[in-house]
Amino acid sequence: MHDVSPVTDRGSSDADMSAPERAKPTYKTRLSQEEVMIFRWAQLWRTITLSATGRTLFPYARYIRTLNLGDLEALLVDARFKDRVSAMFFEGELKKYKIQTSGTDKMLTRMDAGSTSNNLGDIIVTSTPMLEELSGKVENDALRRWIPKLPRLRLLNLWYGGALVGAGPLLRQHCPAFKTIRLWGWGHEDADSKFADFLNEITPQTLESLEIFSYALFGAETLLALGCHREALTELKLDFLSVFAMQSLNLLAGCTNLTTLLLTDGTIPQVDLKNEYNDVFLETIAWLKSCKKLQSVTIRKFRNGQDLIAQILLEDDIHLTNLELMGYYMADALAFHQALSNQPSLQELHLKGDSDEVGDGVATLVESLCQLTNLTTLRLQNISDYFTDEVIGRLARSLPKLEEWYTSGWGVTDAIWPDVAKLKSLRRLDMAALSRFSANGILDFVLNLGPNNKGLVLAIMTADVDCDLHEDEHNMIRETIASRVEGRFEFQLQRGKMLYEGDEFCGDTIDRSGHIRV
Repeated sequence: MHDVSPVTDRGSSDADMSAPERAKPTYKTRLSQEEVMIFRWAQLWRTITLSATGRTLFPYARYIRTLNLGDLEALLVDARFKDRVSAMFFEGELKKYKIQTSGTDKMLTRMDAGSTSNNLGDIIVTSTPMLEELSGKVENDALRRWIPKLPRLRLLNLWYGGALVGAGPLLRQHCPAFKTIRLWGWGHEDADSKFADFLNEITPQTLESLEIFSYALFGAETLLALGCHREALTELKLDFLSVFAMQSLNLLAGCTNLTTLLLTDGTIPQVDLKNEYNDVFLETIAWLKSCKKLQSVTIRKFRNGQDLIAQILLEDDIHLTNLELMGYYMADALAFHQALSNQPSLQELHLKGDSDEVGDGVATLVESLCQLTNLTTLRLQNISDYFTDEVIGRLARSLPKLEEWYTSGWGVTDAIWPDVAKLKSLRRLDMAALSRFSANGILDFVLNLGPNNKGLVLAIMTADVDCDLHEDEHNMIRETIASRVEGRFEFQLQRGKMLYEGDEFCGDTIDRSGHIRV
């Protein structure tokens, strides 16, 4: 239920974005709609809470399988959760669960949304025996109270890892299906030892997925403790790795059943494994090459990320379907770009790095990309800055299965449209190239779209300022793409000023005389 909350997504939807002909509501109407949604969402949380106490006709809480208390907290802190909405929510017996806290002025108090949501969680969790997934800013004491009541618990998605301290033995005793941990962070100085204790306390060889979204002070102890789950662990995503973790990556050597791996160097400056910790670097390569089940690999901001991935690509018994490398230099990546052609199984590829107009870098990259004929998603950021009409046309001819394509480039013109129009499954094209497209060229492309291009988003993001579209030309393209494939057209000049969106001007725009208008 939390995935469609009007609180967390501010009431927007993809449907709204993909319906260019729909009249946009006025500010007053929009505000009224949001107030109605907040009121209904508050009613829903109140009903769920009361159902846990037996005060509703049906025991809704008993059938909940996914509970996101973070969404409840977002509701409680929302500026629109006040006056009659707040009064309605806390009416009657729920009033005693509202926790007030004093501000700097002791005469003024405000609601402590975190403690209040945990208080309400105490009520709800008591009556959710079917619960499998629990998310939110759960406090340590609350989590330890709740675990014995959740025999089907499989997943914990926690804002702060400290909530896990002391929870390992309880999970081992009461939650035999537990297998997934997601943490937003854990910055305390003892995080490494405490999390290692937790990993050792839960049932061995049961953790299948671990994902850390933000900074956590994990290091050698945590990476070693993951070995207790080396046979079960298939998904490992560690964002913002600390310097201690970077220097200990080789300790993951036992975790060879991985299918999904994400690693991000969170250090500043970046750790130079190859030159400063060469033994760790070589042992990490050996570990990656031994992960024969890998399907998805993401390496971000590594000083030598291209060298690590190149070794994986050259393994004939590793068949990747998804690859992402961010933060590298084309001049240092010749071997990596050459190795890409050894993975024709790739379906999604995202490369972000600094390009180079001299040498064989562009030619080598393009040659390998053309061999990846199973690609459905291709995102090239900055690394493609020197792509020309010829290069983009060749890629379009070589990659017939593309559905989403993001590319930069230089001096791109209408010459690309005949080849791009042959991509019969294309659903999104982001052209971040310095371009000189004409209205007629764009229209010809749109008129060649077929039924499999339904919903296509065409975004031209860095058009040459001398190739501005007239307002009537923009409207014609927008209306044509909408009527032909129910698609959307976006246009932006190189100077970064948005021209049009729907029927309205948005922000500062550049008129045909070159003046800024508001």
